[in-house]
Amino acid sequence: MGRLNGTTSIVTGASRGIGCGIAKRFAAEGSRVVLSARDQGLLDQAVGDIRAAGGTASAISLDLCLAGAPQRLVDFAVKEYGGFDIVVNNAGATKRGKFLELSDAEFADGFALKYFGAMRVSRAAWPHLKASRGSLLFISGAGGRTPGAEFSIGGSVNAALLSLTKALAELGIEDGVQVNCINPGSVRTARYTVRLNALAKQLGLEPADAEAEYVREHRVTRIGEVEDIAALAAFVVSAEGRLLQGSLIDMDAGSTKTI
Repeated sequence: MGRLNGTTSIVTGASRGIGCGIAKRFAAEGSRVVLSARDQGLLDQAVGDIRAAGGTASAISLDLCLAGAPQRLVDFAVKEYGGFDIVVNNAGATKRGKFLELSDAEFADGFALKYFGAMRVSRAAWPHLKASRGSLLFISGAGGRTPGAEFSIGGSVNAALLSLTKALAELGIEDGVQVNCINPGSVRTARYTVRLNALAKQLGLEPADAEAEYVREHRVTRIGEVEDIAALAAFVVSAEGRLLQGSLIDMDAGSTKTI
């Protein structure tokens, strides 16, 4: 622990799941963390957990779908801590479903938060990251490489984030900003639990047995934990991971079979 001592981090989508796990890990590693999400109650709980463990954290509730919200987030971090060194773009969830049954509004909503929100946060944060020679990290998803029939929105959004990562990494070489992306596979979050319970009901199995069947069918080692992704994120943005630039890192238990 302590690899991020002296740094300040912004983590979006930090009220639950992977984002919350990353925020807590960064705080444990010594970073002052600014958490953002839409749910103030969950943010307050996460900040309380970090402070109780001896970390430093603040939170701001906002909707990154709104064009002005990313600048508000950046301004808040500067006001709280004088600047920042790390930004993790994690916010965003997309609707699953059959392509012909998904509406224009559902596609637009998927891109509004996870892609445009991340793009605007990155743009607002870039001058500060350039000044601190900091790190920008996207949390995308394995579906960006291998989308499925039920994941046409998420796969498209994630693929766009992979492209954005490469584009900003090229600019980052010039400006001294590290830019990378982590692609989680199936991770044990609240959304995963909902999907698992639905699968269990469909198969007539207990959730644990349905998960075992899912692991076998998809030929993966196991379901990921939030802590797995958080540990990798902490390494990537630390001095130890600084050689990574424009890397699209699959942490998916082997679900991505392509080169």
